[in-house]
Amino acid sequence: MIALSIIAVLLLGLVGLYIHDRMQTTHTILRNYPILGYFRYFAETMGEYMRQYQYLPDWAERPFNRLERAWVYRSAKGVSNLTSFGSENVPSFVFRNAAFPVLEEEKKPFLGKRIGIEEGPGACLHPYFATSLFNISGMSYGALSHAAVSALSRGAKHAGIWMATGEGGLSPYHLEGGCDIVMQMGTAKYGVRDEHGNLSEGRLREIAAYDQVRMFEVKLAQGAKPGKGGILPGIKVTAEIAAIRGIPVGQDSISPNRHLDIGNIRELGAFVDRVRTIGGKPVGVKFVVGDPAFLDDWFTDCVAHPEHCPDYIQVDGGEGGTGAAPAALIDYVGLPITEALRHVVAARERHGLKDRIRIVASAKLITPDKVAWALCMGADFVSSARGFMFSLGCIQAMKCGSGMCPTGVTSSKERLIAGLDPTDKAARVARYAIRVREEVEVIAHACGVADPTGFLPRHVTNIERGVGGFRAAQSGD
Repeated sequence: MIALSIIAVLLLGLVGLYIHDRMQTTHTILRNYPILGYFRYFAETMGEYMRQYQYLPDWAERPFNRLERAWVYRSAKGVSNLTSFGSENVPSFVFRNAAFPVLEEEKKPFLGKRIGIEEGPGACLHPYFATSLFNISGMSYGALSHAAVSALSRGAKHAGIWMATGEGGLSPYHLEGGCDIVMQMGTAKYGVRDEHGNLSEGRLREIAAYDQVRMFEVKLAQGAKPGKGGILPGIKVTAEIAAIRGIPVGQDSISPNRHLDIGNIRELGAFVDRVRTIGGKPVGVKFVVGDPAFLDDWFTDCVAHPEHCPDYIQVDGGEGGTGAAPAALIDYVGLPITEALRHVVAARERHGLKDRIRIVASAKLITPDKVAWALCMGADFVSSARGFMFSLGCIQAMKCGSGMCPTGVTSSKERLIAGLDPTDKAARVARYAIRVREEVEVIAHACGVADPTGFLPRHVTNIERGVGGFRAAQSGD
């Protein structure tokens, strides 16, 4: 009888725990996998105390190691990121601290920068004054679940950052939180296309009419798959997503490998000017650097034809991420951001376009050190996609294209999506963005500058390539 009583109590306890896990909204893994999810949290917690017994160090995982992910998780949860004993990192670059750092009363906030001009060739009716140096890079609804997009939108509003839609078009979930939106136009022109896949000026005007839509972004390529259009497996093309994109339900959504109406620099400039004229808002170009000579040709055209000049360019490194792409493109095509950014900054300087074109850097820049490095190298802003995915609870399960993401971030299964509570995750998104900005400012003050706009190449320097795999470009000492 005693044994049966013990078993009954244990079973009741498990039932109660199961109900608790399903009802709570803080931990997606526990909500989707009641009871079993504790094994992950136990392993994650105990790993800190079992370091001398583990075979793989914290910096050995790919594509993001545990040190990077843990920093994002802690920041998003609002817990301390202070560390003890000593650094576990093996850095490939370091910042040069000043002998006399900036005092508390000498600090200045990041005042923001204007994107777009009001007068002259290439002017737009509504330039955008961006107030955050760190923002959300393009992630499509469809690649991400509706709950994830909602959480990002709400969190972006709270943190005062912009959110790019990705090439999948503008969805109600992007607009839900009231944040500033960058409407991205990929090679298939989802969301602004007609029945033949060409640019619909009427649809473009409809989207530009939203006050929240602050800028448009012409996507030539992304780092994970230069020369290959976006890929959304048919399993993730629901009726709602198909309606937003203007494509058939349940069929693979495969974009052309380039814009059919943009085949050279002159056509690119004309398209930028056309979109800006119709929409009345700044227009940027997202691309991946291959041959740096292209930059001189492009910027020469911008100087000769100012109306062709984009208001910003987003430089995506070849190490960028995606939901689905051929391994050869992910691994071997496109210059990494550490090489690409310096080429773009130098070319902009050579052609006297520093005050005309803003530079946004992206690709694995998810922690304050990487963000500060990009600002030192000449970027005006930094955007991140996967950093914000981690803030939503992504555990790097690498199931993005399957629809079976266990945390609901990229899932197409409602059972799994239901585990992600947009309200809770929106708070985490905001905390992560705010913490990144705060610690970038800490680095700036240590280097002797009052705010991150004072960063210069001399504030960072190369050392040997580290185990972590991030290599800094020549710092221009």
